[in-house]
Amino acid sequence: MYGRILMPTDGSACANKAVAEGLALAKALGSEVTFLYALENPITAGTASPEALPYSAQLWEDLKNLAEEALAEAMRAAAEAGVRATPLRVDDRSPVQAILDAERDHDIVVMGTHGRRGFNRWMFGSVSEGALRRATRPFLLVRSDEAER
Repeated sequence: MYGRILMPTDGSACANKAVAEGLALAKALGSEVTFLYALENPITAGTASPEALPYSAQLWEDLKNLAEEALAEAMRAAAEAGVRATPLRVDDRSPVQAILDAERDHDIVVMGTHGRRGFNRWMFGSVSEGALRRATRPFLLVRSDEAER
């Protein structure tokens, strides 16, 4: 039923909780997983301040290193769980769009949600909500509580 599971991650505690839940599901079903890290370039996305432009190359390299670390951590967790997994880093794409593009090749998406409300939700948005609203596949959202954030 869910032979291919997509698990977006950003290396946060919230995402890691979803990875653990997704790996338990994958193990129980004999599924394979794809860990997705969407890396949006802050310079081309317009989220970096003009003061950061002189440091943009180093910032981009640092962000790529963080992405690789998060994917490596997820791959270690999959190996420990005995689940077949593939890492996928998508550059220069918003996280929501990267998830929507990748979900086409998967049966279900398992991801974390911070459960933000009020001002924080308005200010930071919600990747999980943005992807869920336009999804074509089932989603399993794993909520992170206040102590885990």
